[in-house]
Amino acid sequence: MSVLRALARSLVNAALTVLIVLGLWQAVVSFSGVSPYVAKGPADVYRYLFVDEPGASEGNLAADHRAELLPLVTQTLQDAALGFVVGMSVAVLLAVLFSLSKTVEAGVMPLALLLRSVPLVSIAPVIILMTGRGTTASVAVIGSIVVLFPALASALFGLSRASHESLDLVRVYGGGNLTALRKVAVPGAMPSLLAAARVSVPGAVTGALLAEWLSTGEGIGGMVVKFSAAAKFNDLWASVAVITVLTLLLYNLVQLVENVVLARSGMTPAE
Repeated sequence: MSVLRALARSLVNAALTVLIVLGLWQAVVSFSGVSPYVAKGPADVYRYLFVDEPGASEGNLAADHRAELLPLVTQTLQDAALGFVVGMSVAVLLAVLFSLSKTVEAGVMPLALLLRSVPLVSIAPVIILMTGRGTTASVAVIGSIVVLFPALASALFGLSRASHESLDLVRVYGGGNLTALRKVAVPGAMPSLLAAARVSVPGAVTGALLAEWLSTGEGIGGMVVKFSAAAKFNDLWASVAVITVLTLLLYNLVQLVENVVLARSGMTPAE
């Protein structure tokens, strides 16, 4: 029963999120005073992607528009997945190391805080210089930095909430810090780890778009500027709308998994 409630809650949240985003989008387009030639609303994008205009020739059909955007969306999602996996893996690894050794935390945390305080755009040229322009490594580093810090903070918070009584019990029976972490801290931190994964989804997409804009020139991030310069505003708005909708769907999909897993485990989601 708790799983069904979690599913229903996730689906309702997803529907409300999409409706709110569409409403805000239409409101901005309607009341911003921007020319309809430049500003495209949800209905305009829908017609561009799914409705053939009367007399449209081959190459200007809705199917052609979708085929043009599909490789861009696929590339951006691949870059986002790379940044998500690398960022989450590094965040969890650092959180575990910090929990096991205060010396490691004291040595690494100041550097992490320094990187967090510097805008990514300002250090991106250095990252690209070190990893190479247009390389997979530059996408992984730039994308993972966006994911890393929120995920690290959430993972550290979850690990720090481990029950002291349970930790003491493990040590009484001869278990070391690693055993206590594996048996008590990590399972107890599951709500925070799942929350970190959820909030990292939009961060990973943002990092991918930034890496494509600054480094590779591929995907939606690389084409947005080109669409704008070429006055291809239908393509511009359609690409942004598609990646935004997919990001919302992925976010809510991860939230659905989180709610189901925690419901089956009898845990409360981390806020």
